[in-house]
Amino acid sequence: MTYSMKVKEEICSRELSSVEILAELAAIIRYDATIKENHISLSFENALIARRVYKDFKTLFNISLHVTVRNQKRFRNKQIYILDIKENAVMILERLNIYKNGVFLEMNRNHLEDPEEIIAFVQGAFLVIGSLNDPATGGYHLEFVFVKEKDANFFNLLLHEMKFDTKVLERNGKFMVYLKNSEEISDMIRMFQASNALFYFEDIRIYRDHKNMVNRLNNCEIANQEKSLQAGMKQIKDILYLQENDLVDLLDEKTKVVMEYRLKYPESSYQELASIIGLETGYIIGKSGINHHFIKMKKLREVHENKKN
Repeated sequence: MTYSMKVKEEICSRELSSVEILAELAAIIRYDATIKENHISLSFENALIARRVYKDFKTLFNISLHVTVRNQKRFRNKQIYILDIKENAVMILERLNIYKNGVFLEMNRNHLEDPEEIIAFVQGAFLVIGSLNDPATGGYHLEFVFVKEKDANFFNLLLHEMKFDTKVLERNGKFMVYLKNSEEISDMIRMFQASNALFYFEDIRIYRDHKNMVNRLNNCEIANQEKSLQAGMKQIKDILYLQENDLVDLLDEKTKVVMEYRLKYPESSYQELASIIGLETGYIIGKSGINHHFIKMKKLREVHENKKN
């Protein structure tokens, strides 16, 4: 079972109020049902979602639904659960603000008044047209796929109102409302009250964030090592020049100590060099002091080169 389906099954295990059921069903029928005259048809690949919708219709409208189970053998064997509603279909569509006076209604923000209704509506959409990547096997990605662009735009604005930074993208003739921010995806799973799925998602997210932090620190350390090595090689060139031109005696004793230890430890950073000198000679010096001595060496070399030229 996919991670996305685990989230959906956990959603289906929760009990909702009658107001929440109406909002959830409104999204399910609006975005996934086939509606013809006095007939509403819904199909599901997951038995738990089909059972949830069946139960909700029975609870709210006390109607009979015809259930058909078909075996589909294309690519792999799976069962398709089809729910057909012919009894009071028009009344149901009117109650869900989908149909009125013979006209299908566009989704309107006024149809969703309370925060609980909005969450249930988004939840219903996720059950039928939503999907979520497993964070352990891919990047962070949650999406809702709509047939109509106007539905996608409305849903995108609704999620923006809920502080989710979603975007709309056309793909293969359909319109995808998607979210890639891991924290916001976590917030949406929390909003659905899918606790087990949330714990799993957070465990993976913490592990990946820690791993990324370690990689960044390692990269930073490597960059610092390369920088120290490059600086050390330049300083060794200055030292060798001073030695070849008998200029070392023009330096004070402390600078000569730093010179000696740079030749011994060409890859060491200023801090490492200062610590080694302190431990082995008793000369306590900091990074700025080390740098000061190298500046002396460099200036002596430059003065000598200028005189020669």
